[in-house]
Amino acid sequence: MTIRILPYAVMASVALGAAAANAADIAAGKEIFGRTCQNCHSIEIGINKVGPSLWDVVGRPAASVPDYQYSEAMKANKAPWTEAALDAYLADPRGDVHGVKMFFKGLHEPKDRADVIAYLASLK
Repeated sequence: MTIRILPYAVMASVALGAAAANAADIAAGKEIFGRTCQNCHSIEIGINKVGPSLWDVVGRPAASVPDYQYSEAMKANKAPWTEAALDAYLADPRGDVHGVKMFFKGLHEPKDRADVIAYLASLK
């Protein structure tokens, strides 16, 4: 049996490649958003659909888009939309905030959620 010791640069390259493969992908997030979210949500300032505009949503206080009629449950949600809060919400909207109007069942794949959140974070 032969044991090969890889140079540090090779090991670092392999580790960085694995991290990059797991990193959020804005382009993939845009595609997922287009397929699953844009029928109900706009990404334009001041344009609400069935759901509120998601322009600049990351970091924004919940239930804060003017001229949108939020559910009482969402109005009671005082936490800002951090990446972690969005991840929990997108995994199971009705389970995360009981009583919301959103009927979407959620994005079950963590990578899909990370990609969508990265895309939403890019909308500033």
